[in-house]
Amino acid sequence: MSTRAPLRENVKRNLKARDLSNVSSSTGLNQVSVLLLLLMAHFLCDFGLQSDRMAREKCRGCDKVLPWGWWLTAHGAIHGLGVALLTGVPLLGLAETGIHVLIDHNKCKGRINFTTDQILHMLCKVLWVALLGLA
Repeated sequence: MSTRAPLRENVKRNLKARDLSNVSSSTGLNQVSVLLLLLMAHFLCDFGLQSDRMAREKCRGCDKVLPWGWWLTAHGAIHGLGVALLTGVPLLGLAETGIHVLIDHNKCKGRINFTTDQILHMLCKVLWVALLGLA
């Protein structure tokens, strides 16, 4: 048995425990509700919680106070925390952190524009809800 097998089983178990497809309708929490919360959290994290300095200095070459990687990682981790708190799955939060960093790094390098950046972030939220529903 590979060393990844226990981790894979643990992830499956965590996702299964968070299965949103069977959530009682009396709570009002369903996949659409979770998606809306994730999207609202995204806009809070990207615009409300990201300072002008962070938005500038998370790009290589624009850093003055801290190295750009710290700014970018901190910004991604804020998003990851939001996903982890709303889904109850820390591994989805970690995935959000990494993917958010990759998307924003590509925006900083000019490989994607602002609109593409936002669409990719929103598609990630759809993916997290889909993974929760498939568990």
